[in-house]
Amino acid sequence: MKRGFYTIMAAQFFSSLADNALLIAAMALLATMKSPQWMTPLLKLFFGLSYVLLAAFVGAFADSLPKGKVMFITNLIKVLGCALMFFNVHPLIAYAVVGFGAAAYSPAKYGILTELLPPEKLVAANGWIEGLTVSSIILGTVMGGMLINPSVAALLLKFELPMVDLGIETPTEAALCVITSLYAMAALFNLRIPDTGARYAHQERNPVKLVADFAGCCSVLWKDKLGQISLGVTTLFWGTGATLQFIVLKWAEKSLDMPLDKAAILQGVVAVGIALGAIGAAQFIPLRKSLSVMPLGIIMGLVVMTMTMVSSVWVAYPLLIVIGVLGGFFVVPMNALLQHRGHVLMSAGHSIAVQNFNENLSVLSMLALYALMVSLNLDINVVIILFGMFVSGTMYMVMLKHKANQREHDSLALIGEHHD
Repeated sequence: MKRGFYTIMAAQFFSSLADNALLIAAMALLATMKSPQWMTPLLKLFFGLSYVLLAAFVGAFADSLPKGKVMFITNLIKVLGCALMFFNVHPLIAYAVVGFGAAAYSPAKYGILTELLPPEKLVAANGWIEGLTVSSIILGTVMGGMLINPSVAALLLKFELPMVDLGIETPTEAALCVITSLYAMAALFNLRIPDTGARYAHQERNPVKLVADFAGCCSVLWKDKLGQISLGVTTLFWGTGATLQFIVLKWAEKSLDMPLDKAAILQGVVAVGIALGAIGAAQFIPLRKSLSVMPLGIIMGLVVMTMTMVSSVWVAYPLLIVIGVLGGFFVVPMNALLQHRGHVLMSAGHSIAVQNFNENLSVLSMLALYALMVSLNLDINVVIILFGMFVSGTMYMVMLKHKANQREHDSLALIGEHHD
């Protein structure tokens, strides 16, 4: 890997670490405000909406400047969201601003990989970035929990800078200061990201034309024989992954008799599995073989259904790791293939924006579907069976579509093609 790649990884790690720690701090802030419980999940909804609503605009922004500068600017927007919480703006609004920054950050973060690295390095690069992102989610969640812990908060409140009064009086304010320092670390690495030299045509600024251009990019990627397959798989994965988080919590409560604080650890177990699968894919699956991992999606759906037969924590841990490994191993090559085709067919920023739009629309839709099943009081085992069947069935249909495409034209020959 080129040296600049590791700088990008460091910037992404600290920025994502801060995002996840801030989520826990925002939850604690809602609790201190005695907000109704239904507001807590809305934090994630407000964060994710930006990826869908701003998709037509963030791609053009990411391609209008060198990607390192874009990452620096959007990281500052996240700092602004964090600061709004400090100045008593409602956490939902403040975290929505952080989501705004994250939505604009993402096309630059992934798009620069296609500018910096040759196609054959993309699977390995995605293995690194997904592994680090999962690590930052786990560590950020743990850090957020530690920062709002009363004993840790008390120590932070005792800390003072010589001759400087920061005006920090509450545990949440102390936590927000630490989280801001993580964003500052990310900003320092952003400034060190090399300019790849990639330049794109003048970016449109008219909102109507931007939306039309974005719709055209969506159409191009969904019509491409490789793009539609890889986009379909990654869209399915992120939608099911977000839903699986809530399913695991409910399943742990009903089948394993685990309280919420301990059940949350199981999400980390799945995340560890995803990181292991991502590393394995980076090591063993070249870009040209990326489509060979699709059967693992079917297997993952079937393995998820075996959760209904588990009532022991000691069986649950390895089972969830296996589910995570299967997910990480099949999504990383498909993600790399999607980035590659998007870069060839359009620009890096626009293709990642299309990807983010579809994946986050899938997340919102599947979470809404899960909420509907919960409101109908469906037994969690029934939900798990339906979920597993949906994953396996959808992956099987995607594989059939790929076979049909191959009968018409050898789309695999397009892998490795360079941008005109």
